[in-house]
Amino acid sequence: QVQLVESGGGSVQAGGALRLFCAASGYDVYRKCMGWFRQAPGKEREGVASIDSDDTAIYADSVKGRFTVSQDNAKNTVYLQMNSLKPEDTAMYYCAAQIKYGGRPLESSDFAYWGQGTQVTVSS
Repeated sequence: QVQLVESGGGSVQAGGALRLFCAASGYDVYRKCMGWFRQAPGKEREGVASIDSDDTAIYADSVKGRFTVSQDNAKNTVYLQMNSLKPEDTAMYYCAAQIKYGGRPLESSDFAYWGQGTQVTVSS
């Protein structure tokens, strides 16, 4: 049984930083693409960042240069380092995993497993 558990969310002021964690069980994170998504109230879920088995990282334009995705194969954990946070980054952040090769890196419909989410709130 695959389980993804996010943590690390919280409330920060604009310009601050947070590091999100996604611990996986029943699934080897380094084997296929892992992604981070977010959803703000009243908005659609959007892809933020993804990392593939060869450590290739893809970012949404809105977070390029500020967010960094990484993975630790030994700990079976994926991270999202978020710097220079803005109020518009406020959302529930979700970790997700693909089960097939070749899926689109920031397309939520291509991800089969999802965590419960962790809330990030950035105040101005």
